[in-house]
Amino acid sequence: MELGNFENSSTTLMTDFLKKCGGCAIVDGGLATELERHGADLNDPLWSAKCLISSPHLVRRVHLDYLDAGANIILSASYQATIQGFVAKGLSVEEAESLLRRSVEIACEAREIYYDKSTKGSWDYIESGNISRRPVLVAASIGSYGAYLADGSEYSGKYGDAVSLEKLKDFHRRRLQVLLKSGADLIAFETIPNKLEAKACAELLEEEGINIPAWFSFNSKDGINVVSGDSILECASIADSCKQVVAVGINCTPPRFIHGLVLSIRKATSKPIVIYPNSGETYNAELKQWTKSSGVVDEDFVSYINKWREAGASLFGGCCRTTPNTIRAIGSVLSKNP
Repeated sequence: MELGNFENSSTTLMTDFLKKCGGCAIVDGGLATELERHGADLNDPLWSAKCLISSPHLVRRVHLDYLDAGANIILSASYQATIQGFVAKGLSVEEAESLLRRSVEIACEAREIYYDKSTKGSWDYIESGNISRRPVLVAASIGSYGAYLADGSEYSGKYGDAVSLEKLKDFHRRRLQVLLKSGADLIAFETIPNKLEAKACAELLEEEGINIPAWFSFNSKDGINVVSGDSILECASIADSCKQVVAVGINCTPPRFIHGLVLSIRKATSKPIVIYPNSGETYNAELKQWTKSSGVVDEDFVSYINKWREAGASLFGGCCRTTPNTIRAIGSVLSKNP
């Protein structure tokens, strides 16, 4: 499905997609969690992007697992895939750019495999007397500058005085240009930890004359501000003012904080709100591992869905430590409350 016609307003593009999905859409869940479950070793600065080099078949398998679980949007394995990061591993710029494109191609291949094998079922719906296949978009994931640093700074938003607006734009520019021509339906700027990076991404979208839509998702550790301490209202306002941005939301944030954040975002924008929190565990940047805090099981995670929907969210999924079971459970809740 193509969303790239900017003759319509950006909000209409996502609104039409949501209408085709029945009012709400389901985003996939954690990629790294599932890759590790399938045997991948992600102890690497490239994290899940390492699998683009070592085991692309596992990436495709995880995408298919999420499609089988009911996802309407799958995100490419490019969150931590940067040209700078690949070059640091000894690859050429050309090889790095090829891997970025490959991340989206693998997701698109998974979608085609899913469509080929899918048969009439509960997720199909009838349109004009014909069985229509479930709408599925491929979103090209773009992680924050902090994700590239691989030091946990996407969870603090503290980049230091040396990191300017222009430096952030330069960092993201070529990766964005490559992913724009990769076949993705959507660009997902994820885990944006501060207002400066939101502004950099918005300006870059406008300067590059982007002709496919994007979403901005931020992260929070207090339910009031983004992780840097910047106002979620101000960050959401930056996203709202960018015509290429078709949805605004929150990812990689404990479920207990989401409701208040949705209410705050709704004050700043009328664009659709996308929500994909983590499991509730906390990431320890020094140990490079997740630690138990108020982690919730799938059933508890999805018990929040209707509350978030009532607050104004319309796209729901999971981030770190969530699984296809989480996504399946979200779909079950939404199907019971159409």
